[in-house]
Amino acid sequence: MEKKTEALSDLVEKATAGDSKSLETIVHSVQDLIFNLSLRMLGTFADAEDATQDILLKVITHLSSFRKESSFSTWVFSIAANHLKNYKKHMFAHYPLSFDYYGDDIENGNINDVPDLTQNVEKTLLAEELKMSCTNVMLQCLDMENRCIFVLGTMFKLDSRIAGEILDMSPEAYRQRLSRVRKKMAEFLGQYCGEYGCGKCKCADRINYAIQNRRLDPCHLDYSAATVIPRQTMLDVTEAMEEIDDLAQHFLFSKLYASPEQITRFINDFMNSTSLSTVKNS
Repeated sequence: MEKKTEALSDLVEKATAGDSKSLETIVHSVQDLIFNLSLRMLGTFADAEDATQDILLKVITHLSSFRKESSFSTWVFSIAANHLKNYKKHMFAHYPLSFDYYGDDIENGNINDVPDLTQNVEKTLLAEELKMSCTNVMLQCLDMENRCIFVLGTMFKLDSRIAGEILDMSPEAYRQRLSRVRKKMAEFLGQYCGEYGCGKCKCADRINYAIQNRRLDPCHLDYSAATVIPRQTMLDVTEAMEEIDDLAQHFLFSKLYASPEQITRFINDFMNSTSLSTVKNS
């Protein structure tokens, strides 16, 4: 892990000196990290793609401010987290969710009188897509800061010292906040979700209801089409999250995905554009 961090630090020096190949390597090395954080913070693939592009530009234009006082990924996390906590262009900024709303929809949503809207798409595929989408959208019931705390600790499994540095709080405060928000999430899953808890909500039973309410599109299955990647392929943090509770088994939906091809094309187009000369001199 340290060798990877040192290599990235060397690449940063070369990139800020004008080496475009080093800059390209750096950007590609963090695009998945940024995309996955954006996806969990914002709730949809489309919004995550847009935010990822914005954050990548920030990383590029602020490279000279990286001082090696922390790992490069910690520095990137800080930029991304600060950007996302203030991001107002995503769908759920305009249509906020709450656990009360989510729970009421599960309890009282009329799922039985909806016609077949699957368009001949395999129901098991649609059910899996709905499960991944639902558990991700459920995160939008948390406020931005608690959402970020939960994602960093549960999905990325960051050590509390590193996560506290990213969020500008002490490790002790971070651990306390994470424990509370994980308990809240686990209680909701246990009460309502039949996939991860003892609730009555089953994805297979709600497919047509979800399609009717535009929560699921049989023609655009983002999660099913995405490539799942192992966590260690994109992180150079040196420590994993210490055990603070026994709730890890409740959050098995925390998968990481390869960033969409559109982001790679955006990076390549940018690297070949005249804008790069401006970035090198920033």
